[in-house]
Amino acid sequence: MTTLTGEYVLLRQANDADIAPLAVIRSAPEVTLWWGPEDDYPAAVAEDLDRTYVVEVDGRTVGAVQTYEEEDPMYRHAGMDIYLEPSVHGKGIGTDAVRTMARHLIRTVGHHRLVIDPAAANVAAIRAYERVGFRRVGVLRRYERGPDGTFHDGLLLDLLAEDLPD
Repeated sequence: MTTLTGEYVLLRQANDADIAPLAVIRSAPEVTLWWGPEDDYPAAVAEDLDRTYVVEVDGRTVGAVQTYEEEDPMYRHAGMDIYLEPSVHGKGIGTDAVRTMARHLIRTVGHHRLVIDPAAANVAAIRAYERVGFRRVGVLRRYERGPDGTFHDGLLLDLLAEDLPD
């Protein structure tokens, strides 16, 4: 089981025991604002368990980082998504978790490029990603359907290995 240590966070691969606590976090209104509602939060968490890392702070589960990889050699890269319990928003936890995962995906797994694609209106998330070194690539117009049923813009950001600070 892979465990990654950041400045504030510990990231560890999720297991079945994490489904219920992550489902509670995933269902918080501040999280569903950006992730959208699910009919069955435990099933949504369990579906991606094999590519999910639990974010822990002082031994407490506060969220998750999900990763994905494009393995085609022509386009090989990785990406990630993150959600955190509202009580840790604005405390540098997200930045540390994303930085810790970025270092793993670049230095250990060997990716040269990472992507992340938050809602264009999610200013706090974008600021956190830019602190890690992600750069804006462009707006993804009408990229995702919001909880109100309409499509909203996303923002594509990427990070090259040489742009990741030590």
